[in-house]
Amino acid sequence: MIDVRNILCPVDRSDISRRALMLAGHLAEWYDARLRLLEVVSVPLPPVSMGPVAVQGLTMEMRRAILDELDRFAEPARAFGVPIHVTVEEGDVVTAILEEAKALPADLLVLGTHGRGGFERFALGSVAEKLLRKSRCPVLTVPPGDRAQLPSEAPFKTILCAVDFSGASLKAVEYALSLAQEADARLVMTHVIDWPDEGNMAAALASALVETRRELEEEKRQQLSMVVPKEARTWCRPEERLLVGAPAHEIVRLAHEVSAEVIVMGVHGRSGLDLALFGSTTQRVVRDAPCPVLTVRTGR
Repeated sequence: MIDVRNILCPVDRSDISRRALMLAGHLAEWYDARLRLLEVVSVPLPPVSMGPVAVQGLTMEMRRAILDELDRFAEPARAFGVPIHVTVEEGDVVTAILEEAKALPADLLVLGTHGRGGFERFALGSVAEKLLRKSRCPVLTVPPGDRAQLPSEAPFKTILCAVDFSGASLKAVEYALSLAQEADARLVMTHVIDWPDEGNMAAALASALVETRRELEEEKRQQLSMVVPKEARTWCRPEERLLVGAPAHEIVRLAHEVSAEVIVMGVHGRSGLDLALFGSTTQRVVRDAPCPVLTVRTGR
């Protein structure tokens, strides 16, 4: 079983932050965990050309006012009956969140994919994307309200787990199995074979690749059937879906089809190739998913 004792929820008091907070509160209640609400006030540095300039930080009065506003912002989540601690930090947003996650230590980060105005604070490509890449603990990203309804009962009754058979995705399988067991949820396992559109191929080439594709599908189908351990199959009967096409598109399409309440995926490391893979699949799934996305990496 996954042990979740501390949940960190970075917010900017936007509507999507409120959605992330409510889901974090729901999960804190489910896991009997502590919830920490964090707002980071970004302190811009002066241009190098300006020379030494004193950077003005938060005064005690400003910090107190923000904490009071955070207390009011957190009030709806107190209905879950879990301990909620609010805190404010200043500096670089990503660095402050990662340092807070390490200090707790956080077992889960919950945040919205966009912030005030839809972009400025938690826009993909900036804060959310960097946290997905750099966080040592799992990150649960919450989409805007016009894309998804959040679970109102035991979390995540339908779980979609996308695997590419890497170490990170196998770690994601562990999380998906734990979530499914705890909530007695439907579990859908999928692997997407990244295959070019045959409609754009010359007929002779498409025909020559038929046998190659058939063999690849059989190989991946067998791999997918072995991802869930035998002992887990005593209580779990996962549905296995082998898909062919552009991975991000197919994962999002399947999430719509099965009415997934969460997508669980692995995140690769920090090499240039891994970041390219991240950008081409995980980021696109997080950007377009009709439900929250839980991203997991190997190690802590």
